[in-house]
Amino acid sequence: MWGPKMSEIPNYISLEEAITITQKYALKTEIESTPLDQAHGRILGSDLPSKVNDPPFDNSAMDGFAVRFKDTETAPTTLRVVATSQAAASNDSVSISTGEAVRIMTGAPIPKGADAIIPIEACVVEGDSVTLTQPSKPHFIRRCGENIKQGIIGLEQGSYLSPQSISMCATMGYDRLPLMKKLKIGIISTGDELKSPGEPLSFGEIYESNSYGLSGLVEALGHTPIRYPAVIDSLSELRTQFNEAASECDLFLTSGGVSMGEWDFVRKLMEEEGDIAFWRVRIRPGSPPLFGHWNGTPMFGLPGNPVSSHVVFRMLVTPYLRDSLQTSFPIDRIVHAKLLTDVRSTKDCLTLRRVSLHSTQEGFLAEQPKHQGSGNIDSLSSADGLTLLQPGQSGKTGEWIEVLLL
Repeated sequence: MWGPKMSEIPNYISLEEAITITQKYALKTEIESTPLDQAHGRILGSDLPSKVNDPPFDNSAMDGFAVRFKDTETAPTTLRVVATSQAAASNDSVSISTGEAVRIMTGAPIPKGADAIIPIEACVVEGDSVTLTQPSKPHFIRRCGENIKQGIIGLEQGSYLSPQSISMCATMGYDRLPLMKKLKIGIISTGDELKSPGEPLSFGEIYESNSYGLSGLVEALGHTPIRYPAVIDSLSELRTQFNEAASECDLFLTSGGVSMGEWDFVRKLMEEEGDIAFWRVRIRPGSPPLFGHWNGTPMFGLPGNPVSSHVVFRMLVTPYLRDSLQTSFPIDRIVHAKLLTDVRSTKDCLTLRRVSLHSTQEGFLAEQPKHQGSGNIDSLSSADGLTLLQPGQSGKTGEWIEVLLL
């Protein structure tokens, strides 16, 4: 298997061009039925219509008394308590007429004849009578189907299932959901200098961290990371690991070895034996990534610097998965912020500096508190967002910019 010559590969393209190229190779996945309590963070595989009206009957939004509005337009008003309506109780026979009230609990059905609720705080109870200390208002009643009506689509295909979405699924009557089957995404870090955390370090060695961060990003998108052992700078070792990842995964990511150096073996191996769709993108940090296929399996070659690998995942892998599965992700949100400090931009790249955000009445304020070296993972772990400074944008104090939330 021999790939195209590097002279034939799109080189140093814009982020938009890179994303467009990846869309030509969209991933597919199956739909599987999954228990509701295992669905958090997953992606809905089909539209979900409600099985029920919610609420299924008119019910009280407050503890208090169900009354007739016409009887209680002035206060104080004293009514005779004729019954109690409780949640989950059968209250079909409960009704009121002129001068009567029913003690009612939150969620209990509204008695026949009642059209208003008086909160318990506005009532004085004496024996079998209740005195209302404020005029009635025809509210505090949850109407049948006001949340969602039976048959209406409550969640659309591609929805990312957040905790509130899971609650909505349960409300609509689902104990199992049609979910997109999790993709298996391999992660391979490369470099002679890498050691696993906890092992003793010799001079010149560092702890391998990228695969752990990338695994977390994969899980946050609802998929399954497969973290392979770090590979030394060897074409044969790398080839073996590529073959394993391509056979086991739907997609795999590498970290390191994609630049122009003599020891950048990921690029060399893909150039000689793989199929490269593009190499180098106009973003900073993270400009040398590549995208292509190995044995028919799509792969992203991410830079080795910790910040760059994370940034490239956000800017290339996230939209690739988002567009492939027609979904949205909670790590894919943009806000506007006013710069409190100058942020150095570039003339030809989308500039992604790490910034801290402060919420004010005016809006978000952004500042760059730490140095921006692509090896400084502390500047990323302590940041709130990444600047989206367009090529040539000033980045001067006082400018309003877009920020991708971390």
